[in-house]
Amino acid sequence: MTDRRPVRVRRVDDVGVALTTRVDVPVDVCFDGRRIWTFWTRRDSVPDAPSWLRYGRRSWPQRSTPWPGPLRRHLDGRSRVTVVDSVTGQVYLDEDVALGTAVGSPDAGPVLVRNHRGVDLGIDKSGRLVPTFAGRTDRDIAALLDATESVIEALRDAGLEPFVAYGTLLGAVREGRVLGHDSDADLGYVSRHTTPVDVMRESFQVQRHLALKGWRITRYSGGAFKISVTEADVTRGLDVFAGFLDAGRLHLMGEVDAPFEPEWIRPLGTATLDGRPMPVPARPEKLLEASYGPGWKVPDPAFKFTTPEHTTRSFDDWFRGTQPGIRYWDRRSHRGKRQPVLDRPSALARRAHVVATRLGADVLDVGAGRATDSLWLARQGLSVTAYDYVTYAAEQARRTAEAESLDLEVRHLNLAELRSVLGEGTRLAHQPRPRVVLARHVLDATSGVGRESLARLCSMALREGGQLLAELYLPGQGGHSWMVGRPDADAIADLLREAGARRVIVRHRRRSSGKAFVRVVAEWS
Repeated sequence: MTDRRPVRVRRVDDVGVALTTRVDVPVDVCFDGRRIWTFWTRRDSVPDAPSWLRYGRRSWPQRSTPWPGPLRRHLDGRSRVTVVDSVTGQVYLDEDVALGTAVGSPDAGPVLVRNHRGVDLGIDKSGRLVPTFAGRTDRDIAALLDATESVIEALRDAGLEPFVAYGTLLGAVREGRVLGHDSDADLGYVSRHTTPVDVMRESFQVQRHLALKGWRITRYSGGAFKISVTEADVTRGLDVFAGFLDAGRLHLMGEVDAPFEPEWIRPLGTATLDGRPMPVPARPEKLLEASYGPGWKVPDPAFKFTTPEHTTRSFDDWFRGTQPGIRYWDRRSHRGKRQPVLDRPSALARRAHVVATRLGADVLDVGAGRATDSLWLARQGLSVTAYDYVTYAAEQARRTAEAESLDLEVRHLNLAELRSVLGEGTRLAHQPRPRVVLARHVLDATSGVGRESLARLCSMALREGGQLLAELYLPGQGGHSWMVGRPDADAIADLLREAGARRVIVRHRRRSSGKAFVRVVAEWS
């Protein structure tokens, strides 16, 4: 009998999922009944045939898709794997599968996709492996809703009219509960202002108000920030997106730029989310259509935003121009944030230890990343501040330092944002002491504005004397995707001299691997 199913899964193995399909539908991959990952059968797969055979045949039916990178390290064991149509529930595969070392071992344990605290994880719509709401207890969901309500009240206290947005709004309106494949909560508001600069000023004013109330905040852009809230055993970030109406269009940070009527927003209404009333726009279906398209009523755990280029360009120009490469660093930080911090300092960190010990100086590790150097320097008895664009990459080092009673502080710093640089520089200038600034692959990972800002920060932080120790690749040396612009060693030396450095030394060197790099040493007195 001919198999008339639109999708036929041929195999699930250590590489990924191989299937035969001529349709593009979302499917859930479940281990022992729990959804772990969702992908579209054609959008997220590639033809599984020799190039000469599939030439000119774009609809080649045999395809394959690899496991997401963050998921791979968990795929060791034997479990019941089902592949199910996300919309219709049709089962395309249901069988026992052995992965990793369990292949050939009938007594192997199940595949467990959990974090170190035993919390179930899943791949979210951004491709990150995070705690999702599916499988969480009623107590966990209640804790999330408590956190959401407390943030809503805090935003109201700051003068805003917040409402649930994006995936949280979708869950409330379409299903009356949080989406099982979702991993966070989204809030939005539409400002009474109608120009981007006034919307930004208001957003920063709200951030200051919340910070004074004790909330932990990380800013994404001039119109969006994240409030970190610990609920049950998980710390989640509740995203707060600013929006404004102008000339008959709604511009809502994230993805929305669409024709919109003011009465579709205000007065706010309510929708029930797992039994709790939550604020929503007056016509929530209008915002959902603007966010997800006319098919928003159909579940799609693998939905990907396809923001028009003009919308992205507008939001970049208005709100996001001061965060070059933020998505890259955000994803990179998520991949390694749970890994232990190795006690393996760089050669530049060892040099910083010698200089700081001689001068009796503190250390400022700018662009600290996972703060490996920062933690090592703190273990040598130095007072260290680890700065980075994405601070949660350094959380493991911060927790380790706290457990060992080390003098290590982690702080946010965005060299491409003058507000951030001047604010931090002023704080340092009011605490005069000798310092060593460690900047390993910062000058080549930031923009021209960022390089000027590092020089400015040094001029403010090193007024009592100290050194900048920096390493960078020049164009043609590193070949790394994170390099920004074309840094010039002589131009950097001139910037540092203009910032007050009395002596600047630039040396071209090679690592033991043979790779060329530049080391810059600048002294202030």
